[in-house]
Parts: sequence; structure tokens; C-alpha cells
Amino acid sequence: SFIFRLSPGDFVWVDTGTGVPIGAEVKVTDTGQIQLLDDEGKEHKLKKTNEKSIRPMHPTSVKGVDDMIRLGDLNEAGLLRNLLVRHKEGIIYTYTGSILVAVNPYQLLPIYTIEHVHMYTDRRLGELPPHVFSIADSCFFNMRRNRKNQCCVISGESGAGKTESTKLMLQFLAAVSGQRSWIEQQVLEANPILEAFGNAKTIRNDNSSRFGKYIDINFTKGGAIEGARIEQYLLEKSRVCRQAPDERNYHVFYYMLMGMSAEKKKILSLGNAAEYKYLTMGNCTSCEGRDDVKEYAHFQSALKILTFTENDLWEISKLLAAILHLGNVDFEEIILSDCATLLPQVDPKALGKGLTQRSFQTAREHVTKSLTSAQAMDGRDAFVKGIYGRLFIWIVEKINSAIYKPPDEENEAKQSIGLLDIFGFENFSKNSFEQLCINFANEQLQQFFVKHVFKLEQDEYARENIVWKHIDYQDNQRTLDVLASKSMNLLSLIDEESNFPKATDATLLQKMNQYHEKGGIYLPPKNNYETQFGIEHFAGKVFYDSQGFLEKNRDTLSSDLIKMLEKSTNKLLKQVFCNDLKSTSGIPDGKKRVPTLSGQFRQSLDSLMKTLTACQPYFIRCIKPNDFKKPMLFDRELCMRQLRYSGMMETIRIRKAGYPVRYTFDEFLTRYRVLLRTSICDPKTVRNKMVISAVFFQDHHDTMLEVERIKQLNVKALLIQKVLRGYKYRKEFLRKRSAAIVIQKYWRGHKGRKLYKVQLGFARLQAQVRSRQLHFQYKKRRQATLVVQTHVRGHLARKEWKRKRKAVILLQAHTRGILARKALEKMKRDVSCPLLRAMFLLFQMYLSAKRQSDQEMVDDMFDFLTLMPNTVGGQEGQAPMGYENFGGKRVIEEIDIDEIQMEEDLPNEDYDDLDEYSFAKFASMYFQGAATHTHIRQRLHQPLLYHEDEDDVLASLTVWWIILRFMGDLPEPKKRARVPSSQDLSKPATLQTVKEDPEVLTGESDTLDRPLTSLEKLHYIVGYAIVRPDLRDEIYCQICKQLHDNNNRTGFFRGWVLLSLCLGVFPPSERFIKYLQSFIRLAPSGYSSYCADRLRRTVMNGTREEPPSYLELQATKTKKPIVVTVMLMDNRSINLPVDSASTSKEICQLISNKINLKDSFGFSIYVALYAKVWALGSGREHVMDAISRCEQDTKRRGGQEQHAPWRLIFRKEIFTPWHNCSDDKLSTDLIYKQIIHGLKSGEYQCQKEDDYVDLAAKHLYIQHGSDSRPENVKDVVQDCISNSLLETKTESNWVQMVSTAHAQVSHTDSLKAEIVDYTRQKWPIFFSRFFEVAKLSGPPLPKSKFIVAINWTGITFLDEREKRLAELSFPEVMAVNAVSLVTLKGDFTLSGPSAADMAELITMFVSGLTERSQYAVALKEVEKQDATFLSFKKGELIMLIKDNDFSQDHGWVKGQNDRTKQTGAVPIDAITILLKAKCSGCFLFFQNLINLSPNQRKDIIQATMKETGTVGRIAPYSLKDFSDVNRQVISRNAAPERLWVHSREPMRQPLLKKLGAILDCCVPILKYMGDYPTKQQQNPLELTDQIFGPATKHDALRDEIYCQIMKQMTNNNNRFSMEHGWQLMWLSCGLFPPSQPLLKHAQRFLESRRREPLASDCLQRMQSSLRMEPRKLPPHHVELDAIQQNSTQIRHKIHFPNDTDEIFEVATNTRIKDLLLNISRKLELSSADGFSIFVKTNDKFLSLNETDYFFDSLRQITDWSKSVKRIDGGLVNYTVFFMRKLWFNVIPGRDTKADLIFHFPQELPKYLRGYHVCTKEEMLKIAALLFCIKVNSDKNQLVMIPKLLKELVPTDQLKAMSENEWKKVERLILESDEAKVAFLKAVHRWPTFGCAFFDVKQTSEQKFPDIVRIAISKQGLTIIHPKTKETLATHPFNRIANWSSGSTYFHMTIGNLVNGSKFLCETSLGYKMDDLISSYVNMYLSDRKTVQTRNRRFDI
Repeated sequence: SFIFRLSPGDFVWVDTGTGVPIGAEVKVTDTGQIQLLDDEGKEHKLKKTNEKSIRPMHPTSVKGVDDMIRLGDLNEAGLLRNLLVRHKEGIIYTYTGSILVAVNPYQLLPIYTIEHVHMYTDRRLGELPPHVFSIADSCFFNMRRNRKNQCCVISGESGAGKTESTKLMLQFLAAVSGQRSWIEQQVLEANPILEAFGNAKTIRNDNSSRFGKYIDINFTKGGAIEGARIEQYLLEKSRVCRQAPDERNYHVFYYMLMGMSAEKKKILSLGNAAEYKYLTMGNCTSCEGRDDVKEYAHFQSALKILTFTENDLWEISKLLAAILHLGNVDFEEIILSDCATLLPQVDPKALGKGLTQRSFQTAREHVTKSLTSAQAMDGRDAFVKGIYGRLFIWIVEKINSAIYKPPDEENEAKQSIGLLDIFGFENFSKNSFEQLCINFANEQLQQFFVKHVFKLEQDEYARENIVWKHIDYQDNQRTLDVLASKSMNLLSLIDEESNFPKATDATLLQKMNQYHEKGGIYLPPKNNYETQFGIEHFAGKVFYDSQGFLEKNRDTLSSDLIKMLEKSTNKLLKQVFCNDLKSTSGIPDGKKRVPTLSGQFRQSLDSLMKTLTACQPYFIRCIKPNDFKKPMLFDRELCMRQLRYSGMMETIRIRKAGYPVRYTFDEFLTRYRVLLRTSICDPKTVRNKMVISAVFFQDHHDTMLEVERIKQLNVKALLIQKVLRGYKYRKEFLRKRSAAIVIQKYWRGHKGRKLYKVQLGFARLQAQVRSRQLHFQYKKRRQATLVVQTHVRGHLARKEWKRKRKAVILLQAHTRGILARKALEKMKRDVSCPLLRAMFLLFQMYLSAKRQSDQEMVDDMFDFLTLMPNTVGGQEGQAPMGYENFGGKRVIEEIDIDEIQMEEDLPNEDYDDLDEYSFAKFASMYFQGAATHTHIRQRLHQPLLYHEDEDDVLASLTVWWIILRFMGDLPEPKKRARVPSSQDLSKPATLQTVKEDPEVLTGESDTLDRPLTSLEKLHYIVGYAIVRPDLRDEIYCQICKQLHDNNNRTGFFRGWVLLSLCLGVFPPSERFIKYLQSFIRLAPSGYSSYCADRLRRTVMNGTREEPPSYLELQATKTKKPIVVTVMLMDNRSINLPVDSASTSKEICQLISNKINLKDSFGFSIYVALYAKVWALGSGREHVMDAISRCEQDTKRRGGQEQHAPWRLIFRKEIFTPWHNCSDDKLSTDLIYKQIIHGLKSGEYQCQKEDDYVDLAAKHLYIQHGSDSRPENVKDVVQDCISNSLLETKTESNWVQMVSTAHAQVSHTDSLKAEIVDYTRQKWPIFFSRFFEVAKLSGPPLPKSKFIVAINWTGITFLDEREKRLAELSFPEVMAVNAVSLVTLKGDFTLSGPSAADMAELITMFVSGLTERSQYAVALKEVEKQDATFLSFKKGELIMLIKDNDFSQDHGWVKGQNDRTKQTGAVPIDAITILLKAKCSGCFLFFQNLINLSPNQRKDIIQATMKETGTVGRIAPYSLKDFSDVNRQVISRNAAPERLWVHSREPMRQPLLKKLGAILDCCVPILKYMGDYPTKQQQNPLELTDQIFGPATKHDALRDEIYCQIMKQMTNNNNRFSMEHGWQLMWLSCGLFPPSQPLLKHAQRFLESRRREPLASDCLQRMQSSLRMEPRKLPPHHVELDAIQQNSTQIRHKIHFPNDTDEIFEVATNTRIKDLLLNISRKLELSSADGFSIFVKTNDKFLSLNETDYFFDSLRQITDWSKSVKRIDGGLVNYTVFFMRKLWFNVIPGRDTKADLIFHFPQELPKYLRGYHVCTKEEMLKIAALLFCIKVNSDKNQLVMIPKLLKELVPTDQLKAMSENEWKKVERLILESDEAKVAFLKAVHRWPTFGCAFFDVKQTSEQKFPDIVRIAISKQGLTIIHPKTKETLATHPFNRIANWSSGSTYFHMTIGNLVNGSKFLCETSLGYKMDDLISSYVNMYLSDRKTVQTRNRRFDI
């Protein structure tokens, strides 16, 4: 049998007969008796025959198991012994599946350190030994994994450890949140406050929670705590008035009496606890193990952390003191006499009356009744309980207001974890109404537990067809039915009786007996005299005393006391009673229904159960091991009872057999697909074999799968890495292998060939020959190199010598000149001899001849120039026809060349680098053959430069021949040219006079082979350059070549004159211009600047069309400016300076500025010669070309060029369509004079005589007013009437008609304007600008070559006889460019020499009319619901409103519908603006435009958008492709073709169907791109925030942003809108990438637009964003400013501690860590470790996290500053610093740059502020070093030591020595940098080196001073006395369990999480302390992980 097989050491179960079997160990079995030692230490001796009393113990029960599901002895004894064994070993936690059983150890165990927190973080349930941290981590993990709220129900008896478990859960969640934020600390510090007011010492527990609480902790998506909310349930208010023996009142009373200062206690009249009845009823005023003084300090700190003010604490103390005083009041039959000190700020009389009297309202009157002493005491107690209960509720609400953050949106779902810490099951000797409510709550929780674990579980197994054996369990539903569920339940009966005034506790008991006596759950009293009844609870029978049930349930206060409180001035008292005061105001006493206590409790309990039901629950069952609160004592009966009523046995059975973990098929496949051995898995095939809707697991299976999943993910990650690395290295290997094969191939070939040649015997011979050849070539090249070096060095030396010699000669010349002049003066004074006088005269004549020789050579060259008596051009000969008598008495004005700038300011050219562009260098690079750069005298065989055209080659040789003859290097031929015949002279002059004779090219014709004058040679040379542009560099090179080293003085000067003349006619090419400028610098005196200026002017104004005129040659001879006369129409002439490059535009501008002409447009220069007058215009035409033509025309007529009778006239050429005479009176006057002159000359002709008469009459009035004397009229007739008209009708007739008309002239001041307007309307063709063009394509015209006349009325096509071929008005012009004219009558393609000027003029008129137009016509119907937009129909007239509300550049104008008279924004692409200033006569144009086809109108509208944008083309790729491919994605509410193209109308719903909601980003995108009208310019940063802000928070919006931007950029013709669209695309690509479905479409969209400047950069940024995490915040204003300035490089200034700064490039995706490395590399630091980026604002100095993006961090800081300061707009000023933050591995001298830039400037202020402890000798040495740094070893500065003391010595040591003693500092001779390093080495020896110091105010430690100094360094946190600098405490980082900071506080917990000491200090720099501690801790943790990883790698 079993008993005979026992041996010592075996374990058995022993049935004692008194309870469950007990475990025992076999000791002795040999004696015939079995000696056993049970678990309680008792010995049992059993006979072997009594084997039924023992049975074997399963091995799992011997040592115990972590999870009781794995017990082999699955019975009550097995459970109990498992807990007992583990309890003895100090293991208090045990699993039952996922349920944690916690046994109270009644001692502090070392299992709650921060190391345990890290150990249990992110570990699955069951991986580690059972722990409360594991449950907390599972809650946190499942919340984040399943996105479902979690809850943890912590249950157990009073004293089982529920409160401590709740606090530990909170501590773990705060630690695992990882933020160490202030809100976390506030959540943690809410517990001390609640415990102070809601916990008390009971006989079972020293810190018993006398209320229930549910803490709902809210988390962000990232897992950080963002708030919490606390719900309280059923505070035990009766404890305030009565306590059981050996129990205390609430902790807060004892805290206050022990911890409050004596002064405050005196004010409140408080003593010690023994003096107050409310505190001594339990005969216990102290609690062992609790320090009330210390707890009061912690209580005060917690209040501060929870934003309670000092005044709040004082008001609370006053109410608590009042409660104590009220408890000491004794009531007698007389009225209370003195109530002044009982309740503050309450009328004493009213208080006394309210406590001793009770008033009633009867039907007739108000009755007051005095109370008995017992009644008064009951009333007082009720009042006190009311005060305390309501004060507790107010405190909870105050805490919630501090820690609870309501959701931003109503439907926003928050992730949360709820912790329920509620009172356990209670069964006392006397149980009252409170115990009934408590036990009812426990019944509800038990039912929740049963329902979750048993009912729902088994029901679901049945639904899923899981094979399952039903398990019976104890269901307490019947108990709940009796208590609260069924009708007439106990709680409803209590409520019903409470509403009857005459009901008593006895009547209540009778009703309960009546309804529930026979149910079995309700246990009635044994007889009618007993007041107790019983309830069969799940934990056993409990008997309740019904006395006081109704009074406690009513929980009402006397109305007299409530009314008394209404008159109180105590604000806190009114706040806590605010609901009571509101309920009583205005409601009669008998009509109000006050909610009962049980009703309120049931309501809050129902709410709690709903909350728990919606969460995934976890359970912690707390077990109390004994009733004596002693450690290591295990009461088996007590524990067994708790296990029974907790249903643990049934829980184990169902958990062991059940499947608590479940997934849907998709969830299961998604999560665990990595575990499959195949890639093929179809969930549909699996469902047939498994359960119906989900996959079910047991707990250990889930844990096993999770562990395996993590392992497989690691394996797969390693596999991916292995494959990618293999691919990378294989690719690299193949590349190297391929390269090696190539090298091998060539090497083997080379080696084979070499071997083959050696074998043939030729290799050696070849080697010898080649070596000799190479040696010979080397020697030859070396010699050549030496020759070149010799010549170069000689040339440089000679050049230098010549320069010095020239300088010396110049100096000598000046010196000798001075001496000679002095001698000359002396000779003049001293000479008396006639001989000496004669010699002196001869010497003077010699000098004069020498000076004149150079000028004579120039004069000889210009010998053909006759002496012109008049040097001003435009005054020679007889005036042209029509201008003979014009201006007989003229007023001549002059423009000084020094006062007038003839051209725009040009940038100063850089001539410093012209030394590199020598002519010799150009010749060596570009000259052909053996041509050199030096002067020669023979003809060339080929041109100097290469020419492709053979004619250019011949022409180059001809020009060379002429240049040689011009410079005298070749003689003139002897042949004579024939005399020109009269026929040649009669040829008319043409506009283009330079012609090319083909025979001239050969040089053999009679044209050149004859003697030529210098002028003829010049014309030939210049003429070739004008006609053949490719010859211009050739000509300049030929001239420069002949000038270089030319020793012939005459030829040298003739060459420079030729060069200067050429420079005024044509410019060189870009290739040669620098070399020519360099050559000009070598010109002789007077020519260098002259030639340089002519070259600059010619380059600026372009090539001339004619050779130099006679006037230019005359000016070149004298090197003076050319002066010409320009006549004005008002008898004024202006002499102005011009040059060869002057244009008509420059002259018009000069004249306009001179005469102050404002309206200068349309005025031009006219040229008059003989009978011809033509307009030179006001553009790029050269004035000297016109003068040259006039001279040539004169020469053809037989005259002389110098006497050509040309005139320049300044007059009106063309009017603008919007011309207004009132704009400029001077302009009107000039035009008026021009009209009068035109009438006289016959230029302007009227059809009727009346018109002449009318004009003459007005002219008469203008000249003479109302004076119409005959002589005046006669003068006017002579002025206005042409000679031909005077011949047809006599002068007297004209005089009479004019006189008659003069009398009828209206006398106004605007007669001149009327004449001008009449002429403008009458003769528009005479005020036109003409252009010669040829039609290339377009509508048919009679001729293809014609003249285009443009005037203010429109465009007219004329033939050579001025016959009109076609007419166009400006409204008919749709678009203009350089070659085409798009009109309603067709598209004309025109070409001509001035086509660009014509297009420019038309564009200006059309644009001007558009800007001034007030009307537009609608091209399409627009219906808008938005009031901002204007609605109109097609063809309606829109009146434009010019008030700048909307920007036309953005494509919007403000308009008014002429039909509806409504105003609003109008899109420009929906209208066409009428080119009319007024609306009349426009409707024909409307009809023409409206009747066009849509395609024609589209083309026309796109062509007219030049001013608002570019002509768009359909994008090669658009969203249409995306919508075609993803039809299920794109919304179909709009027309398909409009979904993906640009639109100005905001969308009513998103493009992406999956969003399904109205977007807020659509309108901001339109506004940013200018596609939506805005009256006020909105800040671009605000718009980008609205666009990208939601997308950075919600991933689903990102694709929508991309789609919206791409949509607006498709078919968008607005340039402004496109630019801003690309800016948005650039920003978007840097913030986040599109999703995979949209990615390839977005890439193709960008790739198809690569020509756009930002397209390639957008592609690159998109690829980068795919590899990195998306940004968390919208763009920073620095990013926005950069892209708005078209800069894709973002630069930011970084400051350093030594007051220096540098600019660094920062990309959008640059992280702080990358920037740190970049800065350290640029500064050449040895390492970036320990450095950080700081941002300084006005009130903060914040360190940035290394892992964050740089611009996200900046944005977060600036946004926070804005929110704090409530800045709506504008920017926050900030500065970015790079500094050392962590001082580890800092050894002075190791990294000098870091020492000088960072370490010294950061450590010096700490030393000078006196933070360090140093000796006098150290201080003197450091002072010497700092003085050396200040004065740089200047010994003379020693006297300045007293003034510099504050910069040399710590502030607290300034008075340690006298000034004289300080002067005796050691004098060091060191460089400044050396002294700085020496200072650091001296400071480095101190333990406080590298510390960050903070002076704070603390209240936590009584032993410390109020103000302490905290030093944080790599060693930890040190608390220092600020005055004595004594170390008060040192806390290493591993001892700091928790820390956090608020706005004005810093808090940390030192030691264990359970009872660690807390330290709270007040400081505004708490955020710095928090950041420093976190940084140091993270540094040590990362180092530890690195070491662990390295060790693990070595172990492998």
C-alpha cells in the first residue's frame, strides 16, 4: 500500500478533521508509526494502519508553482499550500492564469525598485515570475496592441493590500510611460491627498481606504500619460464622529495637529489630538509606523503639485479645525452660549440656533422647536459629516480639474487604463447601513468577475461549438436580485421608507420581512424585538443592525443650517455646499426630493459597471494572511475563507480548461503569419476545420505564441538583413570580380605579348632603341623647356625693369620739369643779354613744336575735314521744307554733359582680371597658321581667324589690304578712279546705304585698286563690319595686330584713330571683348579712356547700321562730345551732347527731363531733310545713323556732308488710347504748337473750311484772348492757314471768317486740350507709329508686304500708297507675341526688322486698356453658394470694381453683376475684360465672342492670360491616371473630367472616398495658391498650418493633401498659382510621403514635369521621406521663408558659448543628432558626445531631443511660447545654441577647440558666481590666469586689478582679501588660449566641475535650509548648503526612482517606489533639472545596453 512506500523527506496530505488537509513532511517511518511535520510546525504521529488519513502530495505542490493552473493537486488544500509555501519564501505574487493573487507581506520587500520596472517592461505575462508590474505591463501592452481600454479590478478584504497594489500599478504606468511629465507626477501625487482625507487606521489595517475609487488613466497614441480622472464612492462619513476601539479618525486630522506650525495652530485655537472627542473615541491617537509630521509635509507638497494654493490649504485647515471644535461642544437644556470659534465666518448666533433648534413649516405657520441634548448632538454630527463629506467631494473635483484633460473633440476616443480600488467585503460584530452598501458593491464586482470568467466564457464556448465540459460555479445573482435587481428589493424598500416622514427603522424591518422572508437569501430576525437581519452573501452570512438605516440613507441636513450657510462669508464653505444651496433656493421645504444615499451609490455603481464592461479586465485578488498585521504569519483558515468566497477554485478550473485569449481569423493571420512554414494561407479553408468566428487560446498558448512571434520576427529581420547584405556584397563582389577579370585579361595579354616578343629576340633591342629615343626626347624637351623658361623669365624681368624704368623716368621728368621751370623763371628775371633772350626763344619754339607733332599727325589724317565754323550739329544750311521760317526767334538751351547721365547706371566692370586677357594670348589661341600678334607690312595669305564662309575669307583679306593702306604700311595704287557722273549723283538715298560690291571681295576691281581717301577707306572697313557680323573680330584683330609693336609713329596714331572710330560703330564678340578691353588700356595718352567709353556705349546700345558721319569724324579728331540741336515745337531749341551710340530713346529722355515733361510717352525724334520728314522713334534707333544717311543723301545730291541741312525735331508721334490732356499741361502745349505748325505746313488737312476756321478762332483766343483786332486775326490766319488755302481764298475772307467764329468761341481754359482732342479724333493716322512687315501666314490680304500703322484707335494695315488693307480694333486682339497676332479675324504671322517693337507697343496698349477697363463679359455660367463669390450667367455684363480687395495676380477680381447688382469675387478665367474705358458699343463684341465654339474660346482665353500667368499646356501626367486605376478610391460626386484638373471652387467633400468627411484643408490650399479670393492677405504660415497640421496627426489625410495639390497643379495656367503649388508640393514631399497606392502616381506626376525648377528636388525629398519617419508638426517658418524665396537650401544660424556663431545648412528631415555631428565635424571637435542643441526664447532655455527633427523641435517650442503668451500671429524670437550638456569624459587639454569654444565660457560663470569650494591658493592662481586672459600678458595693466576683481574672483570671496593683497597675484606670461586651458585644468580637480547648479526653495526636509543649491553632474544629484557650501545629501542616479517637473516645481522620489522619500522644491528651472537627470540616466542606460550586447555577443 501507499503508506508502506513512504520514506523520510516525502510530502503527504494529512486530514486533520478540522478543515482542509494540511501538507506534511515524513520524518520517521521505521518505528511502526509515521512521524509527520506539518506546514504549521506541528508533529503528527500516525499508525501505519491508519492510511486513510493521509494521501500522497503531487510534486507541483511540494515547492509551489508560479501559476496555480499548473497544480497537480487541484483542490482547496493545493491552492492554500501553494500560497503558504511561497509566502514563507517571501514570494507574495502568484498567477491563476492571467489573474494575480497577491498576499500582503506586512513588510517592505526589495522588489519595487526602478530596476524591476525596467525588467518587467515590455515582457509578456508568464515570462518572468509573477508580479503586480507584470499585470500593469500587460494592461499597457494590450491597450496599445488591441486599441481597447483596459481595467484592473483590485479586490480583497480590508487590509489585504489593495491600496498599495493600486499605487504600484500607478507607479509602473507612470514609469513605463517614459515621459516623466508633470501630469504623471500629478496623477501619482493625487494618492497622498486622497489617503489623507479618505484613509484611516482600523483594527485590520493601518492605512485602510474608507472609500472606493476608480482611477481612469488616459494615454496618448504614443503611450504617454496625458491625464486621469478619479471617481470616488461612498466615503465612510460616520468615522468623522465615531470610531471603533483601537481605530483612528481620518489621517488628515492627525497630520494637521502634528505637522502644522505653532503659530498657525494658535490662530485656529488648536491643541493636540487628545483634546478632541472626535479623535479619541477609539482611544487611539497614534499609529505605529506612520510619521504624521513627515506625512503632513508630503501632504502639503502634494497639494502644491495638484495646483492647490496656500490659501486653499488654509481654508481647508479652517474647516477641519471647525469640525474638531464642533465635536467638543456639549449640549445641555439651555441654548449654546458661545459659538464664535466653532465655524469661521459664520454668524455665531445663527450657528447656535441651527444646532439647538429645528424649524418646521406647517400648513398654517412656521414652527420652531428646541431640541433635546441627544437630538442636538445627532444634528451636530450630521452637520459635521455633511461638511467633511462635501469637502472630500470638492477635493476630488479639484484634483480632477488639475489632472483631467477633456477630449478636444466629442467623438475623440482615448485609450485608457482603469484601476478600481474599492472597499473589500466587511463583516464586523455590528454592521450598519455602510456595510450593506459596501457588501452590495462587492456583490456587484463578484458578479462582474463571475460573468467575465465563468458565464460569458462558457456561453461563448457553446456558441463556437467548442467541446467543453460545463463547470459549476458559485453564482451570486440571487443575492443581487434580493439586494437591488428584482422589484421590491431591499435597497428600493429602504429608499421608499426614507421618503415617508413617519417611517421608522422598525417599519422598514417589517416590510423587509414581509417581502423577503421566504427567499433563503434574506435571513429575518428570530423574534419581533430584534433589530438585526441577515444576508447570505457570496462570502458568507452577514447580520446587519437596522437601527439608523433610514437616517443614514436620507443623509439630509437641517434646513436651518443650510440657510445659515447661505449667509456665511466663507467661500470654501459655500463652494462645498453649492449644490445644497442651489437645491434649497426658491423651493418649499416639503416639495423637494433629495436623492438618498443608496440611490446615489447605486447610480455611480451602475456607471462604474458600464465602464468596466466596456474594458478588457484584469483581476488582482488581494489576500490578507492574518488579522494581526504581522509579517511571515499565515492564518490558514482566514486565507481559506478568502479563497473560497473569491471563487478561486472555480477560476483555476475554468482557466485551466478554458481559452481566455481569442482573435478573429484576420487578426490571427495578420499577427502570427510570421510563424507559418509556408507562404500560402487561406483563412477560409481553416474556418471549416475550426470554430465559427475566431481562434481561441489558453493563456500559456498565447504567451508561447507571443514569444515565438518575437523570436521569428528577429529571425526574419536577420534574414532580411542577411539577404540585403548578401545582395550588396555580392553585387560589389561581382563588380570587383568583373574588374579583376578585365585587369587579368589585359595583364595576361600584355604578359603574353611581352613574353612572345622576348622569345623572338626583339624585345631587348626595342627596349634599347626606345630608351634611347625617350632619352633623346627627354633631353630635347628639357632643353626646350629651359629655353622657354629662360625667355619667360627674361620677359618678366624685362617687363618689370621697363615698368620700374618708366616710373623712374616719369619721376625724373617731373623733377626736371620743376627744376626747369624754376630755372626758366630765374632766367626770365635775370636775362638781360639779347643773345640769351634769343636762345630762350629758340628753346621755347622747340618745345612747342615737339608738343604739336602728335596733333599734327592726327590733323594730317583728317586733312579731308574742312574747318567747320559751327561745331553744333543740326544748324547747317537751309532748313528743310516746312521748317524754313520755323522758330525765327528761338530760345536755345543747353544740356551739360557733366550734369546729365545719358544711360542707365551700369555696374562697374571688374578690370582687375584683364591682365589675364592679353592680345598675345588671344593670338596664340585663335590665330591661324603662323600669324603672330605683332605688326607686319605685307599682305596676308589667309585671315587671322578661321571663317567658314569663303566670302568672309576674301573680305577679310580685302579689309587687311585697306587697313595697311590706311595706316601707311602699304603705298596707295597709282590708278585714278573715274569721275562720278551726274546719273550717280541723282540716285535717291535709301534707308540702307551700306551695300556690298561682289567685285570688291577679290580686291581686283577698279573700286579699290585706286587711290582712296582716308574717309573712303574708313567707310569700306566699317561697311564690311556692318554687313558681315562674322568679320568684326577679324577687323579688330587686324587693327590690334598692326598697333602692337608698331614703331611708325604716324601709322601708330592712325591705327588708334581707326580703332576708336570702329569702337563707336560695332562691338566685338563675347569671345574677344575682354582681350580688346585689355588692349585698350595700352592706348596712348587720351585714347585709353576715350576708346573704353566708346566700347562700353556700343556694347550697351548695339551695332550701328551706317558708317560714321562727318560730325562724328570731327568729334573724333578733337576727342570731344558731339553736340546736336533738337528743336521743340514751342520755339525752343536744346543743344545736347551725344555720342556715336546715342539712341532716340536716350535723347527723348534727356529732353523730357530737361523741360520737365511728365507725359513723355508718344514723343519722338523726327528727322527733317529737304522735303522729307520721318520719325526716328523713341526706341533703339541710333541718331548718328540718321545723320549719316542725311549726309550721304546730301553728298548724292552734290552737296558736302558737313553742310547737310538736316534738323532734329522733338514732337508727338502717337497717342495712347487713354490719353488725358489734363495730366500734363506742358505736353498739351507742345502738341498744340505741333498742330498749329501742321495746319500751316499742310501736314494736317481738314475736309471743311469751317474746321479750319474753328481751329483758327480757338488759336486766336489762346493767343490774344478776347482781343480780335484785325492785325491779331491776320497773324493768326498766317499761323494756321496754309499757303495753298490762302491762294484759293483771299486773306481778308479768312480774316473775316475767323473773326466771326472768334466771337462764338466759349471762353474756357481748356481750348488747347480741345484742339488736341479734336486733332486726336480727326487725324489718328497722322499720329501713328509705322512698321514695315511681311505676312508669313494668316487671313488673305491683297499684298504680303505692307506697313502696319498703330495708333490709339487700333491697328491698320497699309500698302505703299497708304491704302487700307485691313483694320483691327484693340478689343479684337486676343494675344500678341514677337511674330504672331491672334485676333478675332484670324491669326497673323508677321516678320520684320521692328516686329518686336511692334508687338511691345500693341501689348502695352492692350494691357493698359485692360487695367483701365471697368467692364467684362461672362464666358460661362457660374453658380456659387459661397457669398464670397459672384454668381452670373453666360453673356452677362460684369462691372469691375477696383478696390484691391482681391489680387488680380492670383486670378481674381471683384465685380458687380449688372443684372442682379450683387458683388463678389470673379475668377478671371470665367470672363474676358473689355478693352474699352466705357461700356458703350461693346455688345457686338460680346456676341462675337460668345458665339465662338468652346475650343476656339478656350484657345483665345488661354492666349489672353499673359498678364496673369503662362499659357498652360495639358500636363503629361495627372490624377486622371490615378482615378482610372483606383476607381474605388476617387469620389464620383463630380464630373470625372473635373475631378483631377485645376478648379477655383472649393470641394464639398474629399477626393479620396475613404475619408468620407468634409475637409478643412481644401480652402487653405486654394488660398495659398491664390485660387480662392481673400480680402485680407493671410499669413502663409497660418495657411500651411491649416493644410499640413491635420495631416501630420492623421495618416489618412496625407494622400488627400497630395491629391489636392496635384489636382490644383493640373491644367493650371496661372503662373502665380503654379509657383505656390510647387511650394506646397515641396513642403509636402519633405513632411511625409504618399501611401504606396499613390506613390508611383505622384512620382510620375513629378517626373513628367522635370523642367520645373522644383520637380527634381521634390522627387528627391519624396524618396528621402520614404526612408524616414514622417514629420510630427507642420513646416517651420524658416522652411516656408526659404521656399518662398525659391531656395531649396535652408540655412540656420547656430550660436556658441564664446559669443561666436556660424551658418549651417539644415534640411527638412535633419534630426538633432545629425546636426550635432555636422557641427562637431565642422568645428573639428574630437567627439559630439555630451553636446546638445539648445533653444533660447524670452523666458526658456530648452534642450532639444537628439531623436527629434530639428524643425519639429523648433516648431514645438515656438508654438508653446505662442500658447503661453497668447500670441495670435507673428513670430516668436528665438536663438539656437550649440553647447556641452553632459560633462563626462571631459579632460582639459585633450580637445583644445572644445576647451576654448565651450568648456571655458561655460565653466567660467559658475566659478565667478561662487558655486565651487576652493582654497585661497587656488583662488589666487586662477585669478592670475583670468587676469592673463583679460590683458594678454600686459604687465602695465596690473593697476587695473581692483576694477577687474569681479571678473577674476568669485563674488562671495571679493572681501576675503584687501585690494592690495589681490594685486600681489602671480604674474604669468601665457597666451590667452593657454591660460584658458590652465584654468580648466585647475577647476577640473574639484568634484563640482561640470555641475549644473540650481538654487531652489524646498519644504520636504525639515533639516535642510529653505533655500538649497542642487548640483547635477555625472555622479548624480547633490544637495548643497548655499552659504557654507556643505554637502547635505548625495543621490546617485540609480537611487532616484522617479522625477518630474512642473511650471514652478521639481519633484523626485528617492529609493523604493513604495515608501521612497520625496523631495519637492519650488523653482522655475525645474524643466532644466528634469532634462539633465533624464539625459544622464539615458546615457548610463545606453552604455549598459551596449555592454550587455557586447557581452552577449562574446558569449555566443
